[in-house]
Amino acid sequence: MATFRLQGSKMLAVDMTGDSVKAKNGSMVAYDGRMTFKKLTGGGEGLRGMVTRRITGEQMVVMEVKGQGTCWFADRASEINLVELRGDKLFVESSNLLCTDAGLRTGTSFTGMRGASQGNGLFTTTVEGHGQAAIMSDGPAVVLRVSRDYPLTVDPGAYIAHQGNLHQSFQSGVTFRTFLGEGGGEAFQIRFEGDGLVYVQPSERNTIAGDV
Repeated sequence: MATFRLQGSKMLAVDMTGDSVKAKNGSMVAYDGRMTFKKLTGGGEGLRGMVTRRITGEQMVVMEVKGQGTCWFADRASEINLVELRGDKLFVESSNLLCTDAGLRTGTSFTGMRGASQGNGLFTTTVEGHGQAAIMSDGPAVVLRVSRDYPLTVDPGAYIAHQGNLHQSFQSGVTFRTFLGEGGGEAFQIRFEGDGLVYVQPSERNTIAGDV
């Protein structure tokens, strides 16, 4: 299995001994040793992943890197966070997924109103199995724990990913910016209940708080 390690907070080094990884197309900045590269399309395995991406107009181009040596990955100086999966599933915005062990299964999952409110399509990427994934954030990510006694509400623009036994719902009519008089139109928040982890970034995407 490939070994993921960070060199600083914005560069991912992956050591391979005949292994392979899947990475965001164009994210490799250097490599040594002997490597082969193959472009993959669809962003998800199987017909469903291909079809749902095409329906929503969302493009996710991935490359497979295989060989012996080390590859370095980065994307627009984004902060990189390593996630260890032990048979569980990670839900992550496709634009925030940098690299995964090739043995991890990737696919798509219906997300409902959040995708519509952000204009990013109705599906998010899923990663599951045993291995490591590298996800990106705009600024250092914070990992927040959700427990049965302490549900969590997140601004859609700050949400990156989540994992664990979590139920996800959407609350409309209010946003954090509403209290500051900066909200416009109908807005959404994401509410998580159950037991798991939520990854958030300290900045928002261009669509502020999911306004439509």
